[in-house]
Amino acid sequence: MAELKGVYEHIRAPLVTEKATKLNAQNKYAFWVEKRSNKIEIKKAIEAVYKVKVTSINIINMKGKSKRLRWGQEGRKSSWKKAFVTLKEGDQIKIT
Repeated sequence: MAELKGVYEHIRAPLVTEKATKLNAQNKYAFWVEKRSNKIEIKKAIEAVYKVKVTSINIINMKGKSKRLRWGQEGRKSSWKKAFVTLKEGDQIKIT
């Protein structure tokens, strides 16, 4: 467990959406990741936690949505980062 210390700081949760589920057939998986994490840190974290080989990572910064609050005030949800991870042929992650 000592080698996993710190890797969970980069991966928040796997995303289970319609688009992400379709991409699983192409050996691509979507994750909600820490906003300050870069591709190298995300790759090391995915490989350490799931014991797979990552071939590429695409990152998208998702802008927070505007929300209406009480009495007509406007608020904003937090911005977040999404990572699409492509695995080596034959590797797969079990997301339930």
